[in-house]
Amino acid sequence: MTTDAVLTSAVDVARGAANEAADDGTVGDHLRSVDEGDGLVAHHFACTRPGYRGWYWSVSVSRAPDDEKVTVNDVVLLPGDEAIVAPPWTPYKERLRPGDLGPGDVLPPEEDDARLAPAWSAGDDQDTVDRAFAREVGLGREWVLSLEGRDLAAQRWHEGDQGPDTPLAEQAPGTCDSCGFLISLAGPLSDTFGLCANGMANDDGKVVAFTHGCGAHSGAKLSRSAAPQELPSHVFDTVKVDDVDSL
Repeated sequence: MTTDAVLTSAVDVARGAANEAADDGTVGDHLRSVDEGDGLVAHHFACTRPGYRGWYWSVSVSRAPDDEKVTVNDVVLLPGDEAIVAPPWTPYKERLRPGDLGPGDVLPPEEDDARLAPAWSAGDDQDTVDRAFAREVGLGREWVLSLEGRDLAAQRWHEGDQGPDTPLAEQAPGTCDSCGFLISLAGPLSDTFGLCANGMANDDGKVVAFTHGCGAHSGAKLSRSAAPQELPSHVFDTVKVDDVDSL
């Protein structure tokens, strides 16, 4: 396909259109001419407006066959490779992070959330004696964690701040499975996680892995050098009352 020489050379026409659309003095040097096909050519001009470094004015021109008159189709301001632009749009729900919800905020699960399963098809414990009866009369929760949801939670907790691979746990005097402040959980995760009940610990009230640990372990003891030392008697006792012999 041969580039239209008339349109390619219509730099002055394109510049005039850009000057009409842009603020005074914001149309810079002619950068290039781009053949867009179908009888269209775009002329690009640098944008000199403050704050728009890397942007350029694009003026699209065309002409009818066998007609020397050039027609301006549109003038737009476009970002170049070095332009500062907003990041790609991310849906609101995907931008949320744990802890972002405030009072009154609502975050319903997706309709096909793989972390949940109907209570009649899966549950915390498939061996529950009253499970069949509860299914018949509709008692209990409508939705429960699916096996995938349970595995995701276990992985998240194990790899998080209450797991074994943290500086706090690596320097702890013992692990949570041997700590007296650990409250046992029920259900399928009870052999891996528990609840910390030490009010002085960083993880008080949080689910912790058995392999986690901290300095507030119930079996922690101070080293001999850090333990309180018994002080010797005072050389001069300035506290008690002295007995003075009168002459």
